[in-house]
Amino acid sequence: MKEISKLMDFRPSIKVLDATLRDGGLVNDFFFTDEFVKELYQTNLKSGVDYMEFGYKADKELFDVNKFGPCKFCDDDYIRKIVGDGDPNLKIAVMADVGRCNYKQDIIKKADSPIDMVRVATYLNTMPAAIEMIEDAKDKGYEVSCNIMAISSGQESDVKVALDLLGKSNVDVVYIVDSYGSIYPEQMQRIANLYVEAGEKYGKKIGIHAHNNLQLAFANTIECCGDGVDYLDATYAAMGRGAGNCAMELLLGFLKNPKYKTFPVLQFIEKHINKLKENGIVWGYDLQYMMTGQLNQHPRTAIEFTKNKRSDFAEFYKEIVAND
Repeated sequence: MKEISKLMDFRPSIKVLDATLRDGGLVNDFFFTDEFVKELYQTNLKSGVDYMEFGYKADKELFDVNKFGPCKFCDDDYIRKIVGDGDPNLKIAVMADVGRCNYKQDIIKKADSPIDMVRVATYLNTMPAAIEMIEDAKDKGYEVSCNIMAISSGQESDVKVALDLLGKSNVDVVYIVDSYGSIYPEQMQRIANLYVEAGEKYGKKIGIHAHNNLQLAFANTIECCGDGVDYLDATYAAMGRGAGNCAMELLLGFLKNPKYKTFPVLQFIEKHINKLKENGIVWGYDLQYMMTGQLNQHPRTAIEFTKNKRSDFAEFYKEIVAND
């Protein structure tokens, strides 16, 4: 029986991470105003969120700093400008993407940084490089997660090998990432059990980062929660790449821990997120994302479809089936 059946109680080990700036930044090239970021930080404090992901630690030799906002690079000075001395009740996270960051140079010692957690993002076939990054971040004093992307396209045998490699590393949290938004809850249950079993074997926490191509990001997140997954990612108004993510307002409304409060999230959405939509920033479930989700494909074709303001859904379906 799932722990989720304890409807009158809560599990204190659960941690909520706000990924609005990082995943949401993928739809506006990270061009958030300082006001937006500062008020998001304060709102996360008010709502009881445990971690706030500020964005990527992207390599400035690979990415033009003039084409992206500051949350693409998460310079320590920028984060300090936003959070000041910080608040111990809300930890700061950044994502370091294998092959897309200069972590040895750009991630300094924790003692000199406002950042608390480094989230290493990797595919199954780059696991050795990810483990090298994990060990580097741990040696520098950070909490470290490993986010295994596109898990729906991996073989279970490969996933098991990756979990064993991570289990023997110094990583703190291992994340299930449904990058294509293609996993159904009954599948997610089996995946979560696989990860949780490995986590219990090696003493690691497990997390979930879900995408909403099939309108199942929230369902899959609470499925994982019931299966013993402790770290839960969400974004305000589900803001994120393509179809978006698990909505923070849904997740906090579900969790029973009284420290989590939905009202500040609603206030922020009303004041700031709705303004983004009014200014033409687009994300969220739509038919093109449903199609790539059902076909277990990367949503890049659906993102291009959206950018081109196409509405010929049947023709798009024929295109992506032909290339499947």
